[in-house]
Amino acid sequence: MKKSKGKELGIVEMKNFLSYDEKIEEKTNTFEKIMTIYEMAIEELETKISILQKEFKVFYNYDLIDHVNTRIKEPASILNKMNKKGYELTYKEMIENINDIAGVRIICQLKDDIFKIRNLIEKVPGINIEEEKDYVNYPKESGYSSYHMIVEVPVTLSKQIIYVKVEIQIRTLAMDFWASLEHKMKYKSEKEVDKKTSKELVNYAKIVNKLDSKIMLLN
Repeated sequence: MKKSKGKELGIVEMKNFLSYDEKIEEKTNTFEKIMTIYEMAIEELETKISILQKEFKVFYNYDLIDHVNTRIKEPASILNKMNKKGYELTYKEMIENINDIAGVRIICQLKDDIFKIRNLIEKVPGINIEEEKDYVNYPKESGYSSYHMIVEVPVTLSKQIIYVKVEIQIRTLAMDFWASLEHKMKYKSEKEVDKKTSKELVNYAKIVNKLDSKIMLLN
């Protein structure tokens, strides 16, 4: 579901806000400005999520959201991804095609809370959902399970409102534990993960999924 944008209110997309025809590595100052706007988008979204978290805690005595993590993608990671995808190294290409520069991860306790949170985010005024991927009902071959959303967040500046893309990941504590372990083993370790270990990780992911389902029924 995509909501209409009010151009008459001075709302613009991120790619239209700055001059982006120079190469990324040639204009550090411009790059820093862009990253600052991504940081503002995270702060804006984090505030909205915090309000939902407090609402359910105080009014319904329910911990819908356990905690929230945020991050800005490192410049080297952005460049590596752009090179890998074959994108030209310009701000336009970066803003249009790299959707996970700003990331927010929402951790909850129960599997069905993932979709409650997703539905609540959809109703937040000003948030535009651009893309969704359901790795909860349809996990990746690696065993990875989470719900992904690419949303556009309105950042209010002194002269205009800018829509900025942010990736949201929603997962349970158990899913987050497995994903963190898998990431460290496959991407942070100097040793290459062999087929046997990869197969074991997939089996453990299935165990985590069953555990989440049983806890949800128990609750």
